[in-house]
Amino acid sequence: MRNFFVPIFVFVFIFVVLSCLPLFAVDKGKDKDMLYVGSAKRIVTPDPLLPVSGGVGSPEPVEKKIGELFARAMVMKKGDVAVAIVSLDFLGWSSVLADKIRALVPQIPPENIIVGVTHTHSAPETYGFVDEKGNCSADLEYLNWVCQQAGDAINEAYKKMTPAYLKIAMGEAKGKIAYNYYAEELYDPRCSVLQAVSAEKKTEGKPIVTLVNYAVHPEVIGDSQKILSPDLCGPLYDKIEAETGGMAIFMNSAQGGMVTADCRGPHGDIQTWDECIRIGELLASEALRIVKDAPVQKNPTLYCGNTTVEFPIESPLLRLVLKNSPIKYPITEKNTIPTRINLINVGTAQIVTIPGEALPNIGYYLKRNMHTPHPFLFGLTNDAFGYILTKVDWNSFKRYDYISRTGLGEMTGEILIETVLNLVNQSPKPDPVEKQ
Repeated sequence: MRNFFVPIFVFVFIFVVLSCLPLFAVDKGKDKDMLYVGSAKRIVTPDPLLPVSGGVGSPEPVEKKIGELFARAMVMKKGDVAVAIVSLDFLGWSSVLADKIRALVPQIPPENIIVGVTHTHSAPETYGFVDEKGNCSADLEYLNWVCQQAGDAINEAYKKMTPAYLKIAMGEAKGKIAYNYYAEELYDPRCSVLQAVSAEKKTEGKPIVTLVNYAVHPEVIGDSQKILSPDLCGPLYDKIEAETGGMAIFMNSAQGGMVTADCRGPHGDIQTWDECIRIGELLASEALRIVKDAPVQKNPTLYCGNTTVEFPIESPLLRLVLKNSPIKYPITEKNTIPTRINLINVGTAQIVTIPGEALPNIGYYLKRNMHTPHPFLFGLTNDAFGYILTKVDWNSFKRYDYISRTGLGEMTGEILIETVLNLVNQSPKPDPVEKQ
């Protein structure tokens, strides 16, 4: 019997080792001075379709879908530092749900897994709003499934990592893409682009993934037309992927109050899929134009830092939402809510996360004080706590009544700015542009 079991044991051992090789392959014999990048995506469109949400209130029923909702992941690794950036085609995504994703990815520190949303207004509800009868409008089973798909995407991206160079640029995205509904010109037209290209000899220069960072509400379709859709982000993905052969990922920026898609027509807003195509493809073309002639960064540094901050919950509406949601937000006894803010340096880019919809003036101020000409702001990332205003804007204008009511409180913007700039000033600086 002993002679029989020895070969079986050896066979099982060999099988287990071979099956784990893809997981270990990226770490064996790797050049620790080289940046490695991988990307992957998963379709997360619900089947059957679910009602869609454009904000606080009951979701709207849908009859059809146009395009697919995605979980998209980009993983970067250099030496002992690994970072994952995840973009989900939803209105918002809490840290509670993000932690479920992080728990599925043991090879990357949870604090280095950045989860944000595109902020489409035609996707299922994710906040867990509760009505006056205590009924939850979110499908919690579906949200857990999305977490699993996002975790799978990160793990696949990690396994697929390959040596990479970077191209990074920021420039004005021209054309009829976005505007501020409250004050037409008060928005940031700049688009930041990070493109990872292959450093392998056979495929050198071929794009692996292109990340677009731009401030806009993807609400051309909206939540009232009985359509589930990624909105303008779908055509943006398709255009970039068709032209580059690599994956596309979109991270929203400081688009609060109210930087929206410029779908204005001669007789009102043009809320059609064709308009989504026009805007999405235009933004994609502008992003590719901006990054096209950027110098190749062959030895970029990679750093990821973070800090935890607590925001007071002053808004009665947000307090009601957060305290009664079955999502179980981590509200403290002091009536504050904690969240994590990340800072990532990769090459000449410096990336800061914002857990909500910061107004454009906050975005401009943060970019102006970051240590790079290539600043990236990832809005609605790691959490999505509504609009973020400075104290001088809070409830200052009748026009700001809605965004003040749907923000955490008067001091949210002040706390955010102080926290971000402390993180910026206490962290290593990104690579200087002149060395590239």
